[in-house]
Amino acid sequence: MTVTDTVRLATIGAGRIGSNHAGLVARHVPGATLAAVADPVPGAAERLAASLGAPYATTDPGAVLGRDDIDGVLITAPARAHTDLVVAAAAAGKHVFVEKPMAVTLEDADRAIAAARDAGVVLQVGFNRRFAPGFAAARAAVDDGRTGTPQLLRSLTRDPGPFTADPARIPRWTIFLETLIHDFDTLCWLNPGAAPVRVHATADALIRPDAKADGHLDTAVVTIRFDNGAIATAEASFSALYGYDVRAEVFGSGGMVTAGSGRSTDMTYYGPDGLHADTARRDTDLLRPAYLAELTAFADAIRHRTPTPVTGQDARRALSIALAAIRSVETAAPVDLADVTAEVSAV
Repeated sequence: MTVTDTVRLATIGAGRIGSNHAGLVARHVPGATLAAVADPVPGAAERLAASLGAPYATTDPGAVLGRDDIDGVLITAPARAHTDLVVAAAAAGKHVFVEKPMAVTLEDADRAIAAARDAGVVLQVGFNRRFAPGFAAARAAVDDGRTGTPQLLRSLTRDPGPFTADPARIPRWTIFLETLIHDFDTLCWLNPGAAPVRVHATADALIRPDAKADGHLDTAVVTIRFDNGAIATAEASFSALYGYDVRAEVFGSGGMVTAGSGRSTDMTYYGPDGLHADTARRDTDLLRPAYLAELTAFADAIRHRTPTPVTGQDARRALSIALAAIRSVETAAPVDLADVTAEVSAV
């Protein structure tokens, strides 16, 4: 493949995020085209493909992987299916973009990483905040030394409310494995060169306390200690009534940077009832430039044969924090990351 070739991508998963990614590839990602859509739900792939002009749709992901006119796949299926799809795609010689989490166990993370490495294909994981302009500028400030030595870091995710989902349909530990995992990656990325060493988490069902007995958790705070001495906190809630809220902060010996906002524009209305700002209600609105940038980076990595900006090892590190947080909640005690990773090495 040369830099002038068009990258032919397929989406596996035609749900909310899959539809968003497919639309960006079809209409906005330079040098890429949407060649196929797969989804096991009857009619889902066909409807999405027809709306975006993709020439092929199927209910069988394997049929997409077997096609010679597909260079790479976007895996946007439910989280528990990610690893098997990564492994199958790599075995078929397809480059892989997989939404977070790449896996829900460290064993599966290692399996996905090994499959991509052995096949020599690109493996990029969907940690989109790295590509948001404000977050990227914050990382640049850290790299330039303007914040000095990082001392305190913070990252938060608050989903827009009111919370209307059925808790029984939310897999256990979702708040760590699928929500806060973004924050875990962000905190590691904003503290470059440092490794997380200890995790202490607390979580509760404050939004739906009636569902707590069944294992539902919708509110959490996690403290992470790094080997450079920095202390970080990650916070999540499933219901922010004012809108979708994603922010980060790095405080260091030389200064502080912040990034993120729930605002959909920088307009503020000043009226008789006070001040008003419009807020985003969907991640695909608030973080649209980031989604576009990460998919463009994936296409560029394929075309130019360059390293992906978000690796499988990055995803494994964030997952190890999530698993330590789960154990911390279960034991009501801090957990050393070395204990979590050692169990995999001993297998």
